[in-house]
Amino acid sequence: MGPSIDPKTASKLPIHDLPTPEPESPMRQRKPYRFSTLCATVDNPDMKDQYGSSAVPIYQSATFKGVGNDFDYSRSGNPTRSHLEHHIAKISSAEHAFVVSSGMAALDVVLRILKPGDEVIAGDDLYGGTNRLLTYIRSHVGVTVHHVDTTKPETLHSLIHPTKTAMVLLESPTNPLLKVADLATISKDVKERAPNAIIIVDNTMMSPYLQRPLEHGADIVYDSATKYLSGHHDLMAGVITCNRDDIAKQLAFTINSVGNALTPIDSFLLLRGIKTLALRMDRQQVTTNIVAEYLHSLGFQVHYPGLADHPGREIHERIADGNGAVLSFETGSKGLSERIVGGTRLWGISVSFGCVNSLISMPCVMSHASIDAATRAARGLPEDLIRLCVGIEDVHDLLDDLEHALIDAGAIEFNVVQNRYLRVSSAEDGQAISRAVEKLALDGVQPQENREWFVSAPGKVILFGEHAVVHGVTAIAASVDLRCYGLTTPRNDSKLSVHFHDIDSFYHEWDIEALPWDAVTPVPAGSEHPEVLDQKLIDAIVEGPLKAIDESKRTAHAASLAFLYMYLILANGGERPSFNFTARSTLPIGAGLGSSASFSTCAATAILLLQSRITLPAPPAPTSPSTGHIHVSHQGRRALPTALAEEVNRWAFVAEKILHGNPSGVDNSVAVFGGALAYTRAGFERKSGMEAIQGQAPSAIFDWDLVPRDTKKLVAGVGEKKANEPELVNGILKAIQSISDEARRALADPELPRDSLLSALSALIHENHGHLVTLGVSHPSLEVIKNTTAAEPYQLATKLTGAGGGGCAVTLVPDDFKAQDLQNLINQLIREGFEPYLTSVGGSGLGILSPYGYHRNLGSAGAAQFPGQITPPETPSHNGDSTSQLDVGQEDGAKDLQPIRASFEMTSISELPSWAESLGRWLYV
Repeated sequence: MGPSIDPKTASKLPIHDLPTPEPESPMRQRKPYRFSTLCATVDNPDMKDQYGSSAVPIYQSATFKGVGNDFDYSRSGNPTRSHLEHHIAKISSAEHAFVVSSGMAALDVVLRILKPGDEVIAGDDLYGGTNRLLTYIRSHVGVTVHHVDTTKPETLHSLIHPTKTAMVLLESPTNPLLKVADLATISKDVKERAPNAIIIVDNTMMSPYLQRPLEHGADIVYDSATKYLSGHHDLMAGVITCNRDDIAKQLAFTINSVGNALTPIDSFLLLRGIKTLALRMDRQQVTTNIVAEYLHSLGFQVHYPGLADHPGREIHERIADGNGAVLSFETGSKGLSERIVGGTRLWGISVSFGCVNSLISMPCVMSHASIDAATRAARGLPEDLIRLCVGIEDVHDLLDDLEHALIDAGAIEFNVVQNRYLRVSSAEDGQAISRAVEKLALDGVQPQENREWFVSAPGKVILFGEHAVVHGVTAIAASVDLRCYGLTTPRNDSKLSVHFHDIDSFYHEWDIEALPWDAVTPVPAGSEHPEVLDQKLIDAIVEGPLKAIDESKRTAHAASLAFLYMYLILANGGERPSFNFTARSTLPIGAGLGSSASFSTCAATAILLLQSRITLPAPPAPTSPSTGHIHVSHQGRRALPTALAEEVNRWAFVAEKILHGNPSGVDNSVAVFGGALAYTRAGFERKSGMEAIQGQAPSAIFDWDLVPRDTKKLVAGVGEKKANEPELVNGILKAIQSISDEARRALADPELPRDSLLSALSALIHENHGHLVTLGVSHPSLEVIKNTTAAEPYQLATKLTGAGGGGCAVTLVPDDFKAQDLQNLINQLIREGFEPYLTSVGGSGLGILSPYGYHRNLGSAGAAQFPGQITPPETPSHNGDSTSQLDVGQEDGAKDLQPIRASFEMTSISELPSWAESLGRWLYV
């Protein structure tokens, strides 16, 4: 243990005594090293290695030769341990540091200062082992122990005795409820009332990096170095620090006498672990905050000082430099908590914390089980409490694993109104509320399955906040007037077919009765799809009807899987309509503009219509036999009721799960509801959720197809940059959040002049893109477009949109932009190899061609009596057979086609929107 703990020569170690080079000029003083530098730099001027080794050697020796030297016996002192103690003192604002065999050994050494008749005041929320040892000294040493709520300093006053109070034992935050004690105030109050009392703080939850209680009046601080100081759970150790020489002599005597000082090999490992303390805790804190916000957004009661509503947050921010990496939350049911803990895979079940690996536990049945149930209840320790100790794994993996456990346990379910998961209250008992879904009944009109249902849905663009949204920053998304169109055509031959016109002209058909119906668990009308996809059904579809599809056609394979899954699971009372589903898109596939979500919305709507699970608003009655209802255009908005849109959105989200695994729900919500919305996921200073933005549409925009890239790698790259440069990236995230907030206010302000709105958005686009460049998600193609559009005479604002993997840039075009300049810009970038898509943003969402008529071309007297032909029209069979198809890949060539489908499949992409609009009245969300 070396001379620093010798009771005869207990020398003082100056705070942060690591030497720094002398300044070259006396006018420029060097600043003290910051904490992370202190951690990583192990240097003791009084103990230089003879060989100049970079790492402190392991002096694996029990004895040392000679008489009167600094070291003679490793129980009393060892060079490796002395290096470690010097290093710990340096980072703890301490003059003395000691290391022993465990955290409980450290507390044991400290408590040996007590004598019979002494009184101890301790918190009521303590680590179970601490409570166990206090109980032992109370019954065997004759020491009185008072447990109080240390979150209120005044509760200690009546228990402080001028001479009897020997110790006050504190934790802050406490374990496991993370209560905050005002260490400075309590220390001051105790010293005023009992000058000889010793203030002791268990600082394990914080480590010296985040909190140094000696700076707030504590006399002794101890840590279980098994936790954060080591960081890897490959050793056990305890640390004691203090600034008083008299206390240091007592501690050194006890350690030398009982022989529980840390071994050389463990001292070496702990010294190595401390070097990365700051680095590890920076990563762990960021992730913990995201996890805490996520659980809080679900509706759980979460205990974590980083949350805005934590009762001790203000005090904690005053005495600590961070919020730590431990949190706990309550579920309301011990059985539910057990299912959650047992359902995790990445979160290891363990009693400890502070490791690079994330851990989960139930304190009342694990770390605090030694406290009897009655005492736990009296101290307000919930039996259902779950403690999470966050490691350095990727936050997305941790959240995904936790979400699966919560879903499987029945703790959360999808809330269709808010379009996200929420906690299931005990009253609901995990059961979703049933919904009544009416059947469509149209007098005098042919049944649903005998119509050609024509539907459409828009794509989306991320205007602000891309990439940052992964870390909890608000993203502003809006619909684009590039749409996917879906058409169902009756077959009536017991077959089901799909024609994905824009995906390799893919066509396939199946015998309906040969589909894997035995693997289906139907979702009855009025019920919702379970939160987890039916893997049994997915496997049956892949191994059955999709097995013949060429593996190279991955996009068509995935689209077919989503379509068949919804068709099978929505089969209502055995109804199995025979039809063809054709999909076309004016959206570029795979460009990051939400093409999959618009497809999912169209497919879900078509199947829901055919199964009569959604009801269109009934037509108004004619005012006289010769006149019909006069349709006044509302620009397509609010014709489709909210209940219909929500039902479609639920099933579009199911399809997106099949296509993407764990979607945010943004793309399908924009595709269904249209307009613009603000989306925030849990984390980074904002609560999660989606909110529509009611206001002005920005303007026309260009989407430019870029070189596709790997979205996951781009997102991972930003995450890695954040881990390596947290201050830089967090500053960028705050800046982007400000941009999103400003854009949201501008878009929602109906009184903001149009030119002012566009000017503001252009400036924000420039600013946003600059931050994305700093994050490393831009690339040369994007910069070519940005520089070209920004040059004279165009002076337009361009930025990345989406995560960038799809490969799209967006350029804002003002209302008064010259037509010739626009054409010149298009030609210039086409020559550079880019493909433009001119569109507008913020338009309508889901559209369904009205089956009631209101055709625009009411030129005949007959049309005046009934307002237009039925659209979608009846589909006459061809010689009694209505199975004719158009598929360029079919050997027998083109066949006779039904009325809408013929034109739908043959109309060019450029003419498709105007052709679709000309068919009749479209009903929109």
